[in-house]
Amino acid sequence: MESYYFTEEHQLFRESLHNFLQKEVVPNIDAWEEQQQIPKSIWKKMAEMGFLGLSYPKEFGGMELDFFYDVIFAEQVSKVFSGGFAANCTVVQYMSAPYILKYGSETLKQKYLPGIISGDLVSSIAITEPGAGSDVANIQTKAILEGDHYLVNGSKTFITNAVYGDLIIAVVKTNPEAGTAGVSLLVMDRQAEGISATKLKKLGWHASDTAELAFDNVKVPRENLLGEEGKGFYYLMGGLQLERLIGAVMGYAGCESALEYALQYMSERQAFGRSINKFQVLRHRVAQLATEIEACKQFVLHCARMHNDQKYAVKECSMAKLLASELADKVMYQCLQFFGGYGYMEEYKIARGFRDARIGTIGGGTSEIMREIIAKMVIDEVSYKSANAQKSQNGSLNGNGQAAAKSMDELMVSIRDKAQKTKPLGNTLKFDFGNQQLFIDGTGEANQVALEDKEADCRVEVSKDDFLQMMHGKLNPMNAVMSGKLNITGDMNVAMKLQSLFA
Repeated sequence: MESYYFTEEHQLFRESLHNFLQKEVVPNIDAWEEQQQIPKSIWKKMAEMGFLGLSYPKEFGGMELDFFYDVIFAEQVSKVFSGGFAANCTVVQYMSAPYILKYGSETLKQKYLPGIISGDLVSSIAITEPGAGSDVANIQTKAILEGDHYLVNGSKTFITNAVYGDLIIAVVKTNPEAGTAGVSLLVMDRQAEGISATKLKKLGWHASDTAELAFDNVKVPRENLLGEEGKGFYYLMGGLQLERLIGAVMGYAGCESALEYALQYMSERQAFGRSINKFQVLRHRVAQLATEIEACKQFVLHCARMHNDQKYAVKECSMAKLLASELADKVMYQCLQFFGGYGYMEEYKIARGFRDARIGTIGGGTSEIMREIIAKMVIDEVSYKSANAQKSQNGSLNGNGQAAAKSMDELMVSIRDKAQKTKPLGNTLKFDFGNQQLFIDGTGEANQVALEDKEADCRVEVSKDDFLQMMHGKLNPMNAVMSGKLNITGDMNVAMKLQSLFA
């Protein structure tokens, strides 16, 4: 089934990366685990082989390849029995640097991306705080603008690459009183005065660099702001989907390597006069695990295809992350059992795999958070189909199943009143209700509203009912994006201005 997603070129890349890891990484893993540090020289070697920046633009040293090269990358680095090594790789490529690529100014891109792709710079993402784990809206780290710089105070914890890294994508509050609308992203120099790190001792991922960060009056240049002030929460919501998808790939890949390792051991281990892979109880357990791994893998690859096609698959990525991380726990537990007492010994890689897998259900959004996101979609009837598929000629259905046959006249009155009171958008925006469209031209001195189906900088698919809910202040645009009630294509910077229309 892999041929459905992977071409011959993909497979050649897989072989090349696998051979590199077997030669340059696997022989050193035990030492790196013991030292609790990975030398930066390995990133340079990976870059020289063309393994970094796979989907990044060529102008920054990237390869501009499709997302399935990234899937292969995440798979292969997850099969060396060092979650710490895999984490260091993926945090840079998929969890921190993408924010610079998507939202950074041209100056920031030129300053950081070439170094990240060449292996000279190591980046990290600092979200979690001692008092705010999954609750991003409740972060307390403040960045107050004073002239040409921000003054940052606060702390972060569980941050990968925080000690030996070179730069930090920090989630801060630039407006502490504005809730999620006050969250912003800053690029911080790890060696800046006022930043200190305390390395943390962990159950697993020993090779990775994880620390608690403290910010004490750290001066950050104003130009180090990513995107716009107050839009950081939106940026994170999009970025976390990629993080969770990569986490899901790492989950099933780790399962595959653990089962392969266990099968090799079982073919060699003798008990009662025969190899233990001949005992039915163990054979059936292997069959069950192999089936669950393959089913999980194919679903995750489907999600990867959606991401490659630029679908905002919140539900699917949340499900993938939940399934793969929970399965990794189960598979490592069962595979360790196949080894008996030897599985408890550090000289066998399965012991490390068992420890390293545990973080999967916590990092990038806990299993509990994933279940709550999914529950909102399933129980609260939030749909992730395209807005066009949810609407009929006569309108959409509300949560009670009643027809929401709202006239376009009512919509026009609502949006025109709001638009006239709002600062010009500076762009064009189209709301697509399926059978009708509403066009806003904000390029002039005032926002002009018309019932026209014209090309726009940004297109928002939404049901009429949900649109009116936003107009009346009963549905927050940010929550609508997160829940999938808004499907946005085109210039995301225009979409970020939606909040002003519905304030």
